[in-house]
Amino acid sequence: MRLYVGCAMWSHQAWAVPKGQKPLRAYAGQCTAVEGNTTFYATPSPATVESWASQTPAGFRFVLKLPKVVTHERRLIGATPDVTAFLRVMAPLEARVHAYWIQLPASFGPDDLPALARFLHELPGGHRYAVEVRHPGFFAEPGPLEEVLHDTGTEWVPFDTTAFFAKPPTSAAEREAWTKKPRVPARSTALTATPIVRYLGRDDTAETVAGWQPWVRRTAAWLHEGREPTVFLHTPDNADAPALARRFHDEVRALVPGLEPLPTPEPVDEPLTLF
Repeated sequence: MRLYVGCAMWSHQAWAVPKGQKPLRAYAGQCTAVEGNTTFYATPSPATVESWASQTPAGFRFVLKLPKVVTHERRLIGATPDVTAFLRVMAPLEARVHAYWIQLPASFGPDDLPALARFLHELPGGHRYAVEVRHPGFFAEPGPLEEVLHDTGTEWVPFDTTAFFAKPPTSAAEREAWTKKPRVPARSTALTATPIVRYLGRDDTAETVAGWQPWVRRTAAWLHEGREPTVFLHTPDNADAPALARRFHDEVRALVPGLEPLPTPEPVDEPLTLF
C-alpha cells in the first residue's frame, strides 16, 4: 500500500541540499514523486533523462507534462510524431514514469472533446496518461469527458485551488499566484486505480493544512479501496512544499497505519557560526 507525495519541482532556492548531492537526489530522499513541468517547455536531452534515472530510486515517480507543442500549439491534432519522439527520450526512466500528463489550455473546451478522444485512442500503449482541463464547461457537465477518459483508461487530474481562492491574497507570492492559477471547481472522483491530485494552499501553514483535510480523508478512502494515489502539494512560493508533502503523508498514515513510510531525509550540514 503506497501513497506518492511530492511537489511542483525538485529544486528551489529555499530547500537545503546535503553537501555533495544534486538537488534531484536530495529531493528524492524526502518525497516520492515530482511534477515534471519543465518538459512542457522543452524536451530534455537523452543524457539529462538518464541522469534523472540515476539520481532517483526505483520506487520514485515522475508525472511528466507533454510538450506545449502537443497540447497548446497543435491542440492534440497531428501531434503523434511529437509524442512518439518525446516518449522515446523519456524511455530511460522506465517505470519511474508514473503517468504522462496532458495539461490542456483553458480555451480547450467541450467542443474540442472529439480531438481529445482521437488523441487518447491513438496514444502508444504501455503507459499511463492523465488529463488536466481548465475550461469551465467540463466541470459544468463532466459526463462526456469522464466517458472519454474512462474508455481510454485515462485519469482526470484535479487542481484544487479552492482553499487558495477562499480569501484575497496577503503577500507578493499570493498576489502573483492569484493572477496565474486556475479557478475551477474542486472534484474528487477517481477514474482509475492511480488518481493524481494537485493541491494549492496558502502562505499560512494552518490555512493550507485546514484546506487539505478533505483530501486526507479522500486519499485514505482511495487507499482502503486498493488505489495508489499521488498527491502534489503547492503553496504560492513553494518554500515549505517538501515538508508539507511529508506532513500530508503523515496525516493520511494516521488513518491508514499500513501505509508504507516515506524515506528518511539525509541530514543537512548546518554552517558553523561564532555564537
